[in-house]
Amino acid sequence: MLPTTMNKNNTVVFDGKPITIEDICRIANQQVQIELSTQADFVERIDKGALFVDTLLKEQGYVYGVTTGFGDSCSVPVPLDLVDSLSKNLYTFHGCGLGNYFDAEQTRAILATRLTSLARGFSGVRYRLLEQLTNLLTQDILPLIPQEGSVGASGDLTPLSYLAAVLSGEREALYQGERHITQTLFKKLNIEPLTLKPKEGLAIMNGTAAMTGVACLAYRRAEYLSQLSTRITSLISIALKGNASHFGERLFSVKPHPGQNLVATRLRADLSVTGNIPQDDTRLQDRYSLRCAPHIIGVLEDSLPWLRQFIENELNSANDNPIIDAEEEQVLHGGHFYGGHIAFAMDSLKTAVANLADLMDRQMAQLMDPKFNHGLPANLSGATGEDRFVNHGFKALQIAVSAWTAEALKLTMPASVFSRSTECHNQDKVSMGTIAARDCIRILELTEQVAAAVLLAAVQGVELRGNWETLNPALKATVQFVREFSPFLNTDRALEQELRNCLVLIRNQDWQLYD
Repeated sequence: MLPTTMNKNNTVVFDGKPITIEDICRIANQQVQIELSTQADFVERIDKGALFVDTLLKEQGYVYGVTTGFGDSCSVPVPLDLVDSLSKNLYTFHGCGLGNYFDAEQTRAILATRLTSLARGFSGVRYRLLEQLTNLLTQDILPLIPQEGSVGASGDLTPLSYLAAVLSGEREALYQGERHITQTLFKKLNIEPLTLKPKEGLAIMNGTAAMTGVACLAYRRAEYLSQLSTRITSLISIALKGNASHFGERLFSVKPHPGQNLVATRLRADLSVTGNIPQDDTRLQDRYSLRCAPHIIGVLEDSLPWLRQFIENELNSANDNPIIDAEEEQVLHGGHFYGGHIAFAMDSLKTAVANLADLMDRQMAQLMDPKFNHGLPANLSGATGEDRFVNHGFKALQIAVSAWTAEALKLTMPASVFSRSTECHNQDKVSMGTIAARDCIRILELTEQVAAAVLLAAVQGVELRGNWETLNPALKATVQFVREFSPFLNTDRALEQELRNCLVLIRNQDWQLYD
C-alpha cells in the first residue's frame, strides 16, 4: 500500500503525492475532509504547465488538441481566433452518454480520481481548475454522469465531458439529493463558472478517472466480501458438522499460496482449532464447497496485492494526452489514456468475486437438502408440530440465490476482449475498461445479495444444530449481530426487508470480521 496522504486532522490533501484506494473510498463515502495544497511550490508547478502551453501557442502556433482537432481530426488546423472555443466544443459534442447515472459515491470517487491525476502536474492545466474541482467535492456538487458511452481509450471521454461541462457551469448536477441546472445552482452558491483554457478540456476528459474511481470502490467491496464469505463458510461448517481437519496448518504448509493460507488461518480461528487437527474418520472428506473453500476464496485474497498495484498505479498517474512536461519544456504524445490495466484488473476481479457467489450458492444447497445437511430440517424450516406441513423455510430464498448467482456468472465474460475499432480507425484498439468496471460492480452487487441470503441461512442452520452459545466468540458475535435484524425463522415470513437491511450492513462494512 502507498503511504497515505491523510493528515492528523482526518483530511486527504491533494498535493501531487500518491493517493491510496482507501483515500478515494473514504472521500467517496464522505468519511474524510479534502484539501487542495496551497503550498507555493505546488501552485507554481501546476500553473507552470498552463503557462508553457500558452508559450507554445504564442511561439509555435501548434499544439495538438489546442490548435488542432482531436483524434482522427488531429491534422485539421484550428484558426487561432477559435482556439478558446475548442475545449467547450470538446465537452459539448461528447455530451451523448446514456444509461443510468453513476451514483453519488461513484461520482465522488471519479472526481477525486481525476483531481489526483491532474495534481501530478503534467496536464497543462491551471491551479484555478484544480480549485474548481476541489470546490465541487467539498460542497458535494456532483455532476450527473451517464455510465454508458466510454470505450476506455481515449480514456473516459464521454463520462468525463459531464465533469468538464459542470466545471464550466453547464448541464446538471446533484446537490443535497436533488437535481439542479448547474448554471442556476452556481448562481445560488456564488460559484463562478470556469472558462476552460486551451488544453484544459482535453486534460479533464482524456483520462481514466471513471473506470479507476469505480475500480477503487470495487476493490474495497471485494476485499470485504472475501472476509464475509470466509465467516459464512465457518458458520456453515458448524451447521453441517464439517471436518475441521480440512483447514489444518500442516496441510496448508505444503501449498503455500499466502492468500489461501490466510483464509485457512481465519477458518481455524473461527472454528477454535490450532496446529495439526486429527482426521475425523466419520467425515473423512467434506464436499468441495466446504473442503476447498480456502482454495476458492484464496484466489481473490492472492489477487488483491497485484490488483492494488494496478489500480493505484493508474490512480496516481498522469493519464491524458499529450503530456505537458513544463520542466523539460516538452510536449509528449502517447497513449496514457489507455485503460488496459484497469480493464484487466476488473475483468479478473469480477471472475474471482463471481466464484464467491458460486461457492456460497453451493454451500446453501448443502444446507437446504436433507440428503446432504446431516440431520437438519428440509429448507432449514424452524417450524414444529403441524406447522411443519405448511411452512417452507428458506426454499424461495435458495431459488433467489440461484438466480443471483447465475446472473453474476453470466457477466464474467471479459469486457477487454471486446475491443472495437472506432473514430475513423484512429481508436482501433480500445480497452473497454469502464465496461469492465461497471460489470464488476454489478457482480459485486449480486454476490453481496447471495452473501446476505446465505448468511441468514447459515445462522439459522447453526441455531438448528444447537449449542450455538458454545461457539467461538467471533462466530457467536456474528450470530447475535444477525439476530438483531433477522429473528429465527420458525414461521414463514417475507424476508425482503431483512435482506435489504443486511445488504446495507454489508455495503457499509458495519461489522469487523477479522483483524
